[in-house]
Amino acid sequence: MPRKAERRKPDEFAVHLFLSSGHKEEVRFTKIQEFQKWYSGELLPKFDAHNFITVPIKNIQGEYMVVRPASVMAIRVEPVFFGSVKRY
Repeated sequence: MPRKAERRKPDEFAVHLFLSSGHKEEVRFTKIQEFQKWYSGELLPKFDAHNFITVPIKNIQGEYMVVRPASVMAIRVEPVFFGSVKRY
């Protein structure tokens, strides 16, 4: 009897911000709910604003990032699974 496929839980989520300048920035969230809270509470309500908002960078101490919400053209959320094989 075939084994039921196990659903792996992502270890974190890489969020790629594509900016109008052509730059791409990546930030990571440990839970998808953390990203959803930031997105719906900070970015979405100010989507056309030209004032800076803070982008949470929790895994790098002493570093922070600010972005103008109007400059965010696209967002890609990628589940990241830790394992013994590195992918580049």
